[in-house]
Amino acid sequence: MRFVKFHGYGNDYLVFEAAQLGAAGWRGGFERFDAGEPFLDFVRRVCDRHFGAGSDGVAVVEPAADDAQADFRLRIFNPDGGEAAMSGNGSRCAAAYLHHEGLWAADELRFSTRAGVKLYSLRGRTGTGSFRFEAEIGRPRFDSASVPMLTAEPLAEVRDYPLALPDGETVPVTALQMCNPNCCAFVDDLERTDWRRLGRAIESHTAFPERTNVEFVRVLNRGHVEARVWERGVGETLSSGTGACAAAVASMIAGHTDRHVCVRMPGGLLEVLWREDGEVLLTGTAEAVYRGEWLRGEAVNG
Repeated sequence: MRFVKFHGYGNDYLVFEAAQLGAAGWRGGFERFDAGEPFLDFVRRVCDRHFGAGSDGVAVVEPAADDAQADFRLRIFNPDGGEAAMSGNGSRCAAAYLHHEGLWAADELRFSTRAGVKLYSLRGRTGTGSFRFEAEIGRPRFDSASVPMLTAEPLAEVRDYPLALPDGETVPVTALQMCNPNCCAFVDDLERTDWRRLGRAIESHTAFPERTNVEFVRVLNRGHVEARVWERGVGETLSSGTGACAAAVASMIAGHTDRHVCVRMPGGLLEVLWREDGEVLLTGTAEAVYRGEWLRGEAVNG
């Protein structure tokens, strides 16, 4: 089973074509996998950084021949086997793969994802295997039901909400649906914030029935923020595309920034624009790292 490893600002993905994954138990389309199925075991094995190829996730692409609205279907899986509706960096890695492998040549590419059809526009390529895209990520939703987040009463907007943690600490958070559940906490000093401990606690908090991505955001000025990410089903990541979008939009609705923001993460700088029509655009690069072939097919089947 052949793949190419890409990364978007250190957020790395193994990109497979669906046709390669029959031996791993792949089923086409968007049919969900049940816990314990061979394909989810394959995802966990291949993402393992000690016994597998190692990555923050798996991206699977297949032609959307039966979908007039999209060119390819895209599914994203986390290292724990869970499926994400969308990944900003993972989807950009998948778009780069299609260009890199000569499977797509047009500047515009449409992915069908669990979060809807997303448009990717090629904005440049530098060197071998490095591509820059602008992508329509989606429209954020702020009500508690859409996040989803369980609150004492339904909220039209979850902003500065006092989230009580099991250890008795209370963290003011802004939660939103940005392709995936996201929970943002503003901090004055990232280095003095124990954000890994807080991220782990918030990710699996009972208020989030589907768990949540967690972003810790430090506002630098009206055009720049800095963020750290604790990603659902992954843990700490060097970058997150949808997380960058969530951090930027949370900063915008709080009045801290304008609608065009650069988000600095440990892996690099992502550009987020919240258009007047409500669509969020994410611009960034994806780079090829290496080609690989998974040889442990017999392990998937026991």
